[in-house]
Amino acid sequence: MSPFSPEILTFHAATLVIGLIVALRFVGRLPIARLPRHLLMALVLVVAVNRVFSQLLTGALDPIELPRPMIIALSWLFASVLMLAVAQVALDVVTVLRSLAARRMVRPAPWMRLTMGATVLCLSGLGVVQALRLPPVTTVEVAIRDLPAELDGYRVLQLSDLHISKLFPAGWATKVVALANDQGADLVAITGDLVDGLPDRRQDDVAPLQLLKAPDGVYMVPGNHEYYFDYDAWMAVFPTLGLRPLPNSHVVIRRGSADLVVAGVTDLAAGGYGEAQPDLSLALAGAPEGAPVLLLSHQPKLARRAARAGVDLQLSGHTHGGMAVGLSRLVARMNGGFVSGLYHLGDMQIYVSNGTGHTPGFAFRFGVPPEMTMIVLRRA
Repeated sequence: MSPFSPEILTFHAATLVIGLIVALRFVGRLPIARLPRHLLMALVLVVAVNRVFSQLLTGALDPIELPRPMIIALSWLFASVLMLAVAQVALDVVTVLRSLAARRMVRPAPWMRLTMGATVLCLSGLGVVQALRLPPVTTVEVAIRDLPAELDGYRVLQLSDLHISKLFPAGWATKVVALANDQGADLVAITGDLVDGLPDRRQDDVAPLQLLKAPDGVYMVPGNHEYYFDYDAWMAVFPTLGLRPLPNSHVVIRRGSADLVVAGVTDLAAGGYGEAQPDLSLALAGAPEGAPVLLLSHQPKLARRAARAGVDLQLSGHTHGGMAVGLSRLVARMNGGFVSGLYHLGDMQIYVSNGTGHTPGFAFRFGVPPEMTMIVLRRA
């Protein structure tokens, strides 16, 4: 995708507006001396549009090559700016309503903005801490109609949105792999956004993934972030780590006389990089007739197409669960109505993971913890 594509320009414009709201409406009215106030206003604007500088300097939208402490600090500050923008708009609305009720101009007391700022800084700090924690294991039983008895209790461990980077380096990846291996899954499915960065810069950080083990194998599909950082190179690296990519393809897992089709598709971002777009027909071509189908698709938007194609269960990520309580409705609207958890679409079900890691530069979660998910198939 071009650095000057309409989507990216819209994103940069939105963050600039958010920065201006906080700089002018919040910081500009703080009861502090002029010089520190102006310096704070400049800091807010730089933090708000930090991705412009990152893209111009490194070509990446997220600040992936900064030292880890700086990425954590930037995540905290960026989250604070976003939360302050929301809080300031809410304060303005309340102030207008109070002024209308009183029939005179009412101004917020100086202490209100100071309290609001301190509260937001504390809450955003807690949000960053939650985003960086080792993900807990969530167990979800999924009943599938006509599932063969031999597959009843089959265990699929889903990892998604690892975003292995300087923010989530080798040490974190090692702990995630150890926790995953302890679950005793039959199969491991990684639903995209494994990495942030080029292969030569992430080789040590992704190395722990080669220790992932499951009797029926470890499978993955690309997410949008794989296309940002040399897709072809990464798709050649993953098999060397013991991860089997499923780009518009499938494998058949056999238990006794029963077959389970595990299919995967490429990401919706692929077309913008000259790569093959998601193709369900190609992914399922030659699959055993009547066998249950498990589809790995990074973005949940494909769910309705998958349901029409006869998929029984789709595993997706991408949304990070909405990141914070209150954002879920907005994130769901951007992702076909799906944001977190299990959904039913006629005979098909889709599980959307909150994500195991998080995007560098905006590692923030509030009430939406990270997860690795044990999907247990059950005979309906």
